[in-house]
Amino acid sequence: MGSFGSYTIESMRLQHIDDVMRVETSCHPHPWTPQMFLQELQREQAHIEVLRRDADKQVVGFINHWVVLDELHLLNVAILPEERRRGHARRLVEHMLAFALSSQCRLVMLEVRRSNEAALAMYRSFGFSSVGMRPGYYADNHEDAILMNLQLPAPRIV
Repeated sequence: MGSFGSYTIESMRLQHIDDVMRVETSCHPHPWTPQMFLQELQREQAHIEVLRRDADKQVVGFINHWVVLDELHLLNVAILPEERRRGHARRLVEHMLAFALSSQCRLVMLEVRRSNEAALAMYRSFGFSSVGMRPGYYADNHEDAILMNLQLPAPRIV
């Protein structure tokens, strides 16, 4: 768990499902269902962290990623529309990258909509590079996804 300013990042629990669904449905034209999130919480490789406002305990965003062997795959970062442009997504990605390093991951992978210029710029600022494209990847409008990777430093042997 991490705390900064008046927000806290913590692992998603069952009590967060309604708040996570509020974020999910406000961000995606074809949102996941509550059942999909409940299944995700049962997956050993899955990690969902929520960003919670300390004042009212309200979840304002979340990040979902999988760790498989030495690779981390970012599935989703979502922030309530009224909470965007405050650095929340950046904080969640920083948290995820710290987790990837502590888990001895060597590679972080993600897909992002070709039209999502803000996300592309943020990922590039972390050192991600475009490595390919998935044509027609998104079901809602058949938009292409840009594949991005970030090579992490190999763990030091002490």
